[in-house]
Amino acid sequence: MTDQITNEEMDLGSGIAAFESKQFSRAVGLLGPLAAAGHPEAQYRMAIMAQNGLGMVPNPLLAWSYMKAAAEAGLGLAQHGLGFMYMEGECTEQNPQKAVHWFRQAAEQGLAGSQTTLAMMYEEGRGVERDLDEARRWYRRAGFDDK
Repeated sequence: MTDQITNEEMDLGSGIAAFESKQFSRAVGLLGPLAAAGHPEAQYRMAIMAQNGLGMVPNPLLAWSYMKAAAEAGLGLAQHGLGFMYMEGECTEQNPQKAVHWFRQAAEQGLAGSQTTLAMMYEEGRGVERDLDEARRWYRRAGFDDK
C-alpha cells in the first residue's frame, strides 16, 4: 500500500510539474488516471486542460465535472474555477447564484481573487441583492482598504 501511495504522489508531482511547464500531453497522461480516481488536485488541472483543449480535444462536460468534483472536495482554486464557469456560462449554464456560492466558498478560504469577484457581484447585484456594505467588506478582506 505504501508503494501505491508513493507512486500516486510521484505521478501527481510529475503531472503538476508537466502542467506547470506546459507539457500538457504528458500532464494528461499522468493526471488523467489520478483525476478519474478522485484526486482533487489532478481533477482541477484536468478540468483546465479539458476546458481549454490543452493536451486534449476541448471537452466542456469533462471540464465541468472535474472542476465540480474538485470544488466539492474543498479545493479553493477549483471552487473559484467553478464559480467562474457559472458566472460566465462556460462549460455549463450561466447561473449567477451558483457562481456566488462557489466564489464565497473560495473566498472563505482566503483566495483574494474570489474575495474581489464576490465583492464585485455584491456591488453590481449579480446573483445576490445589491449590498454595498457587503461589497466593501469583501473588498477589505481582499486587501483593498480604499473601497
